[in-house]
Amino acid sequence: MLNTILHGAPTDKPPLLIAHGLYGSARNWGVIAKRLSDERQVIAVDMRNHGASPSCDSHSYPEMADDLAEVIAAHGGQMDVIGHSMGGKAAMMLALRHPDAVRRLLVADIAPVSYGHSQIQFIEAMRKVDLDKVTRRSDAHAQLSDLGVEPALQSFFTQSLDIQGKRWTLNLDVLAKEMPNILSFPKTEAQWNGVALFLSGATSDYVRAEYRPEILARFPGARFAKIPKAGHWLHAENPRAFEATARAFFNA
Repeated sequence: MLNTILHGAPTDKPPLLIAHGLYGSARNWGVIAKRLSDERQVIAVDMRNHGASPSCDSHSYPEMADDLAEVIAAHGGQMDVIGHSMGGKAAMMLALRHPDAVRRLLVADIAPVSYGHSQIQFIEAMRKVDLDKVTRRSDAHAQLSDLGVEPALQSFFTQSLDIQGKRWTLNLDVLAKEMPNILSFPKTEAQWNGVALFLSGATSDYVRAEYRPEILARFPGARFAKIPKAGHWLHAENPRAFEATARAFFNA
């Protein structure tokens, strides 16, 4: 089963499951998870091939959805769900494959479509880091900087660096091989009729107006909202607004 980080104790409200994006981890969501745990238990996961979760030979959205369903089943059978980016696609597939497992769904800055950009350049950068020369995270930051990685992403990537073990906790080989699947979304005619919020960053172009018909075809109960002063990393760029929106949505 996926590695989980639990925040807070069970309450009379449904637990909340958080699925992170590509190259992320449960730890990335620690601040928001802790804040939201004042009302309900929050369970953040490391997705497969990330963090302390199992390394697998494949990385498809049906498999990631089944991974999440297994976590939900182990904690009572139904949860509210937040998924960001890759985790948002996994959360959408979870609702489509396991509709009774999800009460309310918040999809953060992603749509059920294929994207044309690639994230492979970051795998190539991480592979080029000489881990034998890394004794502290700042050493890795410096190498990533020399490879053209911007400071915010340097800090983000190195959260997945095991310095003492001299290894990335990301399964870079499988993520590189599966990149076409990660950027796409499985063809399906399934629908989920629950309440879904597609929350995007105001300066992001990941959830365009032309994607709405595809979203509504799969999620006819979808609502749409934007977080001001935020791009694709909306939960990190404007965490207070993200937290307030999530809290209001799940408590409605």
